[in-house]
Amino acid sequence: MSRQTAIPLRERNIILIGFMGAGKTTIGQLVAKKLYRDFIDVDAEIERRHGMSIPEMFAQKGEAYFRQVERELIVDLCTNTRLKILSLGGGAYLQEDVRRVCLAHGIVFFLDLSWDYWKEERLPLIVDSRPVLKNKTLEEVEQLFFQRQSAYALHHSRVIVNELEAEQAADQIVESIKWTWDVYEPNR
Repeated sequence: MSRQTAIPLRERNIILIGFMGAGKTTIGQLVAKKLYRDFIDVDAEIERRHGMSIPEMFAQKGEAYFRQVERELIVDLCTNTRLKILSLGGGAYLQEDVRRVCLAHGIVFFLDLSWDYWKEERLPLIVDSRPVLKNKTLEEVEQLFFQRQSAYALHHSRVIVNELEAEQAADQIVESIKWTWDVYEPNR
């Protein structure tokens, strides 16, 4: 019987979660550069592997199919890779299997922002590109925003990104990670 060893903190993937448009991709790319790690946007990786955009996948195969593909990829990345920065789609973390594997094998950062800030600053930038928003009223989107908060609350660290430039948010994450490494693995 082989005993699985814990992944050292310094080797764990850093996983960014949060509502769509929170800045996970932009901030993740900056964190990856600062820590000399590869960056993987899960949605972009799904599009690359399947040869179609997420909106096309939703339209042709349905959301359930997309969520299964998303879950399988995230579980694979979390269990079989190290030293990556992963950006999850806004709905990915609602899946229990995804939350469990991310929390067990990675360091999860929740990029948090207020509803009012998101509605005013982020919604206009993404409304046409997100299939989950298609044909929804503002009230329905607000309900979705708040429904997802309970899943996002399960994380290792939170960065409030209201009013923060992406560079500032990335710096906060890097400082937090380095502090954690120094405190919990000081002899490395």
